[in-house]
Amino acid sequence: MPELKKYEDIASQIRALIEQGNLEAGARLPTERELAESFDVSRATIRQAEIQLQALGVLEIKTGSGAYVVGQATGSGSDEVLPEMTALELTEARSLLESEAAALAAVHITDAELAKLQECIEVMNRALPDNDEAADSADRDFHLVIAGASRNTAILHTVQMFWRMRNEIESVKRVYKAVCLQDTGPRGKEHSDILNALRLRDPMEARVAMRAHFFRLLESMLDVSTAQAIEAARKQADEERQRFLMNPAVRNIRREISAK
Repeated sequence: MPELKKYEDIASQIRALIEQGNLEAGARLPTERELAESFDVSRATIRQAEIQLQALGVLEIKTGSGAYVVGQATGSGSDEVLPEMTALELTEARSLLESEAAALAAVHITDAELAKLQECIEVMNRALPDNDEAADSADRDFHLVIAGASRNTAILHTVQMFWRMRNEIESVKRVYKAVCLQDTGPRGKEHSDILNALRLRDPMEARVAMRAHFFRLLESMLDVSTAQAIEAARKQADEERQRFLMNPAVRNIRREISAK
């Protein structure tokens, strides 16, 4: 299993223990070393899993003390039927909410969460153009950590739902994939700008950096959507042309004209 996925699996197992009542609210988790030995993974993987669970509101990490259970994560709403929408509509909504989430996160974000954001950016920068799974996963984690750092459960749940829409509505997924293939450079810089603003604990700068990221993304989507519409129209025209030319009556007329 790739390293990027290991911590997600560990986080799921820890979360299951909490939901099953094996770890109650207020309970302190075993140390990173104990968990690493128990799950047979590195301490860094355990640390990543704990940061993800903190972003989901399940754990609270106290520097020098450890990780504590604070409750169960809000359900992701995976059974909910998603509405039809365009990638532009989704991105517009994300821009409005996640810009304010970034402003809130600037006030509450921890050093551990900042470190996780830096790690996400490094993964995005290392990802190869023909293998964007790691980059997409890191991109999702980046935005979920910020949503979690807002310390607002409603915001976190909504951002989780945004990512379901992004990845499960096929038409939206196609547009995002096309955009991400052509703008890996800007995406990395924009995420770094957001992280720098959060490091300054500056709500205004964080809000502006997040808005700039989504504004550029919207512009790229308009270009992609236009190109896709042109390609779809060309394909339809080619199909109509072939249908016309293969019509027996048309073929007979062409033969008659050629014979003259």
